Amino acid sequence: MQEGSRGHRERIVYEAAQHLRRAGVGGTGLRQVVADAAAPRGSLQHYFPGGKDQLVTEALDWAGTWAAERVAQHVSGMRRPSPGRLFTAMLDDWAAELQARDFERGCPVAGAVVDCADTNPAIRQAASAALDTWRRPITEALVTMGRSRRRAETLSTLMLCTLEGALVLARAQRDTAPLRLVARELAPLLDA
Repeated sequence: MQEGSRGHRERIVYEAAQHLRRAGVGGTGLRQVVADAAAPRGSLQHYFPGGKDQLVTEALDWAGTWAAERVAQHVSGMRRPSPGRLFTAMLDDWAAELQARDFERGCPVAGAVVDCADTNPAIRQAASAALDTWRRPITEALVTMGRSRRRAETLSTLMLCTLEGALVLARAQRDTAPLRLVARELAPLLDA
């Protein structure tokens, strides 16, 4: 595959994820995704013969991988890693993102789940896989920080559930206060 054509495909997947963040699956128009990716019109059929489901699935996979990489960056950047510090770093990351984009973009996985969990098994499974991809490095980091595997799995699930709920509240209120609140309240419990 040529470098230029690979670039188009990657940009389309990225733009699809950004559209999911703003409008969910139902509000993600394929023509607009291609236009925003500055890709040729025939790109969708060429790269995504499975249509919108394939594109959304790949965008969710991208989102899970991106989130997992951010977790790794947070952990590697900490002088004294702890579960509470990791959770706070994740929340701070999202708070900065929400403020920078005027609260217009949330989590693409949450948007897909809200739209399609009960109607599209392929997208629901892709969303579940993306969340697992995100949760895995959190779990591994917590194990490295001294938590048992079982406890790390429980805490990583708690962290993601809390983060996603706080994101929904923050977007609805157009205020990062819910993110700051959960960081302040849950971080000490994670470190206990």
